Amino acid sequence: MTLGDNILIIAPHPDDEVLGCGGIIARYASMGKNVYALIMSRGVPHLYSDERVANVRKEAIDAHKILGVTKTRFLDFPAPEFDLVSMSEVARAIEKILHEWQIHTLFLPHKGDIHNDHSVVFKAAMVAARPINSCPVKEIYCFETLSETEWAHPFSNDVFIPNFFVDVTPFFAKKIEAMQCFKSQLREYPSSRSLDALEALSKYRGSTVSCHHAEAFMVIRIIE
Repeated sequence: MTLGDNILIIAPHPDDEVLGCGGIIARYASMGKNVYALIMSRGVPHLYSDERVANVRKEAIDAHKILGVTKTRFLDFPAPEFDLVSMSEVARAIEKILHEWQIHTLFLPHKGDIHNDHSVVFKAAMVAARPINSCPVKEIYCFETLSETEWAHPFSNDVFIPNFFVDVTPFFAKKIEAMQCFKSQLREYPSSRSLDALEALSKYRGSTVSCHHAEAFMVIRIIE
């Protein structure tokens, strides 16, 4: 891995980036890297009021400050209705940002997640990050999102099988602190969208590679 200075986490919805990548955001920010967050959507008006959207976006900004995010960008694609939008439109929006921020390392939601918004964002980002037209992206990874990844159908081509683990032990407390900002999203255990579940997953991933807390990813592509 030749981690570049400009890293982008793409989240279909606010809090996905903290659930899947909160530890690495804090770790890479502490190394002086530029870690950007792109939140792809806002809730559709007939399901989410403007006040509710504004509140969760404020929660995201507060969480990102704790983790050391360099810059956050919010787009307005309709959640949970990404399937009603042209994928080429989503891809063009992502491509523009990849070039604007000269992103070297890209973290995406797993394509097999049960939430279709995650699958659409993954596919659109892969189109946007094609190694053509001077695309700056050299590394692509997928992250897991509690309450989405683990509920996916158990077909072999869509299963999350991590092959890249990052020790986030010194930064796990920051991840928990950041997740606590999302009061509108957190639930009580045994919900998978709880602090206890988040800690359990980090310990499980950590025990796989003999550390206390880890985040796990799937390597999609690395270009040296």
